[in-house]
Amino acid sequence: MSVETTPRTSSAPVPHRWRNLFTLTGSTAIDSTEQSAISTIFPTIASALGLNSGHLGIMTAAGKIASAPAGPAWTWLAARTSRKFVLVTTSLVGGLFGVAAGLSHEFWMLLVFNTLMAASLVGGSPVANAFIMDCFEDRRRGQAMSVLYGVAAAIGSFTGPLLGLFTQLDDGWRIGLFTMGAIAIAAGLAQWVLIRDPGIGASEPELGDLDQTKRGSERADLASILSLFRVPTFSIMMLSRMLSGHLLITVFGVTFLVDERGFDNATASIVLVPFGLGYLAGIFGGGAVLARLDDVLPHRGRVWYIQAAQVLFAVAALIGTQSEATSIWYYATFWALMGACQGMNPPVNRPIISSVISPHQRGQAMAIFITVFETLAWAAFSLGAGQLAEVLSIEGVFFWVLGVMMIVNALVLGLLHRTYPRDCVRMAGLLNAQRDRAMQRRADADVDD
Repeated sequence: MSVETTPRTSSAPVPHRWRNLFTLTGSTAIDSTEQSAISTIFPTIASALGLNSGHLGIMTAAGKIASAPAGPAWTWLAARTSRKFVLVTTSLVGGLFGVAAGLSHEFWMLLVFNTLMAASLVGGSPVANAFIMDCFEDRRRGQAMSVLYGVAAAIGSFTGPLLGLFTQLDDGWRIGLFTMGAIAIAAGLAQWVLIRDPGIGASEPELGDLDQTKRGSERADLASILSLFRVPTFSIMMLSRMLSGHLLITVFGVTFLVDERGFDNATASIVLVPFGLGYLAGIFGGGAVLARLDDVLPHRGRVWYIQAAQVLFAVAALIGTQSEATSIWYYATFWALMGACQGMNPPVNRPIISSVISPHQRGQAMAIFITVFETLAWAAFSLGAGQLAEVLSIEGVFFWVLGVMMIVNALVLGLLHRTYPRDCVRMAGLLNAQRDRAMQRRADADVDD
């Protein structure tokens, strides 16, 4: 017996989605702050253990290197166990390693525990992103990403200075790490109590009304991972990640203002405040704009938006870094604009990927995007720019990386005008076919009964 089905165009809101989002937002902010805790209080650690900035570089690099394979590994474990289990475990284990780091009495102990902490906490990010995509329908995902990253950034901007207050106490850096570790453990327990996994594909109109067991489970085998790169839009987004030169402004921005514009360190650091505020404005405003664009220009609106973010960043960077001024507020203005343009990206790049990748593969897609390619880009730009700055100056590096390369990135993203609508239609077809098969099996079971 056959059953005739029609594609669904809407689905009821996923239960508990806002509670899930805000719980994961809080834990993301705490995990991110704990990962950066060592950097925040490193001067005090250096004084206590006899370290220097080279040791900080080693720890930072080790954490990034460990994070690259750890992200996909945690996502694989989520597919084998459950996403909630991994979300809770990464926070608990990361918190324990953070406490252990506070017990360190020599550099190698600190290095090992900090690296293990980074490898633990990184697993929560791709799993949380895929989890939230299953809580919100495609049109609302930009707004959900705005909340996740915007609120987390806002919380982080306050917890960083608060963490610095511990350095005024004897062995205050240890107390700070103990405190952050304990908070991360508490965040893990909160996730265990509060979040409710709706299951793979719960927010998809084609699958949402099916029983969770009929939607299928997450795939995390090697063949499935490699198949992601056969999706043209996904491959373009990975290439774009490697061309995302705006990562460099947070690494060398203050150093540029000190070494090549003559400001003292304290004055140059002022630009970090407007940059952070601009980032928040870009990420929250971006989510609202994208919801409107999806109505006016389905599929293509997102492509124009992400291209505009790259071009606007390049313009702000070229004007702000290639001209000289005596006032720090001149630079603060352009740092705010660069922050806003950088903040425009999270609400759009993750929904673009999610709408062309099967719900069953999104966890690994996010792991590759967030932990692998972002790590490669971070390492390439940080190490390469440091070497080029010796030859070209930081201003010269900024011209090519923040300006020219970002325009090239926008041109590469223009390829999405051709691939993205087609990949969205293809994915809708695959989900509808899965729905038809599930409905057919249901009809056959009814006949057998």
